[in-house]
Amino acid sequence: MKIGVVGKGGVGKTTVSSLLARTYAGRGLRVVAVDTDSNPNLGFSLGLDVAATESLPVLPRRLVVGGAGDCTLDEVFSRYGTPTPAGVTVLSALRIEAAGAGCTCGGHSTVRSLLGEALETYADITIVDMEAGIEHLSRSGGTLAYADVLVIVMEPTLKAVVTAARTISLAADLGIADSVGIGNKIFDEADRVTLESLCAEYEIPLVAALPRDGAIVDADRLGRPVTMASASALAVELERLCDVLDNRHLATRAGAR
Repeated sequence: MKIGVVGKGGVGKTTVSSLLARTYAGRGLRVVAVDTDSNPNLGFSLGLDVAATESLPVLPRRLVVGGAGDCTLDEVFSRYGTPTPAGVTVLSALRIEAAGAGCTCGGHSTVRSLLGEALETYADITIVDMEAGIEHLSRSGGTLAYADVLVIVMEPTLKAVVTAARTISLAADLGIADSVGIGNKIFDEADRVTLESLCAEYEIPLVAALPRDGAIVDADRLGRPVTMASASALAVELERLCDVLDNRHLATRAGAR
């Protein structure tokens, strides 16, 4: 399954991507996480230190993956795949090294090419941590055109939910089979009720609400690996979210036959 994680800036996409990756890896699955942020930080959340994260090899811009391209999947993973302490292989797709370096369209094209290949050889689950906003869905061909499901991360605010609604519309135009919304940083029942009400108003399928976890906040603040207690409310909700995504993916595949 190929999962694209998107949402408004600041909602916690990278944290959610790393937690999803860790949860699936904890089930014994092969997980690949692709960082498409031009200021990449996913490596931190998966347990790499500053030096290792800064030295991640970046996928070449406009790399075409596959038999008709300039690089095979074997070459991609041997040259650019980096194992992490979380048991997840991370690929870095973008990095801005200097001012005036130009747009990142080539890097997004590379991600689209990678997702179009048969990744099952290397991954049971591929998670793509996207840059903030919805511009990546408007690029020619769409960066996430080959994603099986779009996970749209939202805080319990109107701005985040409206952005999610716009994202779902663009994803449908790209032909992405499934889009779901998940809440993040849910502090209390009032937050949950607010999010549920807004999602109902804007017709967003809300499938999970991740509670605010102090350990995660501290990890993000200090740049430490994002982990959680196995019995925590957050861990329980993440396990349930993975079950929901698995079931929706199976249903979509069955319907396509």
